[in-house]
Amino acid sequence: MKKNNPIHPGEMIKDEIEYRGIAQKDLAKEIGIPASVLNEVLNGKRAVTTEYALLLEAALGIEADLWLKLQMDYNKQVAKSNPTFLARLTKIRQVAACL
Repeated sequence: MKKNNPIHPGEMIKDEIEYRGIAQKDLAKEIGIPASVLNEVLNGKRAVTTEYALLLEAALGIEADLWLKLQMDYNKQVAKSNPTFLARLTKIRQVAACL
């Protein structure tokens, strides 16, 4: 079975603004962040922070909690796909089971 690649919430935000016909630079200006920062969020190179989520909520009318939950789910999927981190978790669980 092939694992799914996690989808960064920025991809969904990008789809939403494209659907609405909003240019990235215009949205960035409206919410008061550099266009380069918004571009990094939209391309999954930067996380959707609480502040960004609230700014997007104000601009797009989509609740900040949705963007934050999507970011949290993405972060968890990325962590769970990291073999080194999974090995670390296994070791901790083994030690904790012996306590």
